[in-house]
Amino acid sequence: MTDLYRRNRGAPAALPPVAYDLDNNAYTAPYGTADLAMLGFVKAPKKPDDTDTQTAAWDASAEKWVMVDRPPVLEPSPPTADEVEAEKVRRIEIGFPFMGKTIQSRQEDRENIAGAKSAAQDAKLLGAEPGELSWQKRLDTDKGAEIFAWITADNSLLQLDADAMIAMGYAAMLHKQRLIFVAKGIKDRVAAGERIADVTADALWE
Repeated sequence: MTDLYRRNRGAPAALPPVAYDLDNNAYTAPYGTADLAMLGFVKAPKKPDDTDTQTAAWDASAEKWVMVDRPPVLEPSPPTADEVEAEKVRRIEIGFPFMGKTIQSRQEDRENIAGAKSAAQDAKLLGAEPGELSWQKRLDTDKGAEIFAWITADNSLLQLDADAMIAMGYAAMLHKQRLIFVAKGIKDRVAAGERIADVTADALWE
């Protein structure tokens, strides 16, 4: 352990790399015995080792080390149902992977996905074939897109035939459904007395 020194009856501390005398002359470590005496440094009593329940603190009035109780370690408060719910919503809205891309799934996004999935199912009933990217034209010849594409989270376009659009709709549903049930499980665990320190931990939601 590094030796501690006192100066001008101050609290024990490690020697500074530079110290100044009364004439503002600088002295640098390592200091000789004469330098320490001239600069007013006095070796302090050895600091006692800490224990599991106590730590050493300097008592300035008594000029000695005393053992004081460590502050209690507070258990983290369990997450509330509202906190679990907020994390569930955040994770739902982050999006889900589909065909190598991340598809955003905020409430408005989910509504758009559901509408496009329904339209794709109608197009299939009207004869849309696998690989047919212009399937919207089976619903509206004038307004349907020549190539149907979805804007993904990275702002790129993901081309989708009717089958892929339907599959993306189901993926969105399953993404939300999974997180709803995971959130329920977390709430049940908290209600049963389990200590969960961080409701945002990824491992909790896998």
